[in-house]
Amino acid sequence: MAKEKNIVDNEQSVEEKLQALNKLQQTLSEIDRIKTLRGELPLEVQDLEDEIAGMQTRLENFTTGSKQLTQAITAEKEKITTAKTLLEKYKKQLDEVRNNREFDNLSKEIEFQDLEIQLSEKKIKEFTAESQQRKTDIAALKETLDEHMEVLTEKRQELDSIIAETKQDEEKLREKAKKLETKIEPRLLTAFKRIRKGAHNGLAVVPVDRDACGGCFNKIPPQKQLDVKLHKKIIVCEYCGRIMVDPEMGA
Repeated sequence: MAKEKNIVDNEQSVEEKLQALNKLQQTLSEIDRIKTLRGELPLEVQDLEDEIAGMQTRLENFTTGSKQLTQAITAEKEKITTAKTLLEKYKKQLDEVRNNREFDNLSKEIEFQDLEIQLSEKKIKEFTAESQQRKTDIAALKETLDEHMEVLTEKRQELDSIIAETKQDEEKLREKAKKLETKIEPRLLTAFKRIRKGAHNGLAVVPVDRDACGGCFNKIPPQKQLDVKLHKKIIVCEYCGRIMVDPEMGA
């Protein structure tokens, strides 16, 4: 089968090769036009999805941190309760001391428990302020998240609508492009794809228009213009490297 294909390739005239390339270019340009209709929507949707995922992670972290602060406040309140119980106990024992040593030890314990209460109260104050700030942050983040979700829903609907409208046409064009590619010899097809990839507008095959290359618009010498019209050889623009064809060549 490979030998048969090579024979077909070799028997193909330059004009037939140019026509096949021109048809492929027109088909791919139509696919590019459909992609342009979608614009930046696919990227915008992806960016929004990534941003929302980051927000959701932050929201989870904020919520976890808020719970930890609540637990910390509860723990400090329990410490205060324990310290007050001990404080009451040591004060009662102070009335029953038998010597200075016991008095000093109890006095130190009472002082220590007082400091523990003060420290816990300070921590509760700090944790409460931090907890309030965290709640404010969570509320603001939820609001922003909801707004982003609304925008994402709208963008997805818009994109889905455009895709639904153009999907069938694009599939047909892609199928057509595949069939056209089989009619072009591999070496030439590789060169075509390389030129197309390097062109900012995806044009690898362009017509000569008003004595100039239809890709870069540089003037083409008369002899080269004649060569293009004769279809006897593949002419490449010396400035941009695009393949040039006669504008009257049919699709």
